[in-house]
Formats: sequence, structure tokens, C-alpha cells
Amino acid sequence: MVTALWLELDRQIPNGFRVQIGMAVELGRWQMPVPELLVVSAAAFHREEPSNYYAEDVSLAIEVVSPDSEERDRDTKPAKYAKARIPHYWRVERQDAAVVVYAYGLDPASNSYGLVGIFHDRLKVSVPFPIDIDLTDPGRKL
Repeated sequence: MVTALWLELDRQIPNGFRVQIGMAVELGRWQMPVPELLVVSAAAFHREEPSNYYAEDVSLAIEVVSPDSEERDRDTKPAKYAKARIPHYWRVERQDAAVVVYAYGLDPASNSYGLVGIFHDRLKVSVPFPIDIDLTDPGRKL
């Protein structure tokens, strides 16, 4: 699922951004979570040998929930990402055989995420940039 989502995001994101798989984000001292996917600025992506990114490099953090990461991906990580002011957070889950994406945007006044939408068949958003992904396409194996 992660690879298919990575490829589709990479195909659709505008110039100036890059999709990165499995890199740490430095949120603060001793806080370096590793989301499944990140959308970062192209400048950050092209830094000489980055071993991690900084919160200000990240436009979108994406976590794919598994049974052993449920609590972290639903509660712990979103709170930390919001506190670090990462503008967008998506949580991807399986419900039976279907893929569901929960998209969140940062409320800068409260430093917490508000729900942008829950997407079952098609992920179509305009922020952080226009994205349109068919979540039911069996060829993508999301």
C-alpha cells in the first residue's frame, strides 16, 4: 500500500515538492518519528545527504495504521506533528478490504488538527495541493 501511494503522490504533486518514504522528522529534542510517507520541499529533499528532515521541511505527514501502531498513529503522532506545526496529516487505514484515508489540516490558532475529510473510494483534496487518487483501483493495490 505504501509504495502505491508513494508512486501516485509522486506523480501528482506540483514542482517544488518531493515525496519521501520512511525518513525521520526531527520534531524536537529526542523526538524523531518516522512516518511511512512525507511530502517535503524540494530544497530539503536535495540537501546534501539528509539523514532526517525538520518539521518546517514537511508539508504532509502520512501514517499507515497497522494493528501494532494504531494508538501511536491515531493519537500520539498527530498531536506531536500538530505541535511541531506540520500543516497536513493523513492517516491511512484498512477497513476489511477497503482503504480509507482520514485527511487533517492544522488549525494554527489551536495547534491541533481538524478533519478535512474521510475518503473511502476516491481521495480528492485541494490542500496541500490538488490530489485525486482512486482508492478502489485494483491495479494500484492500495
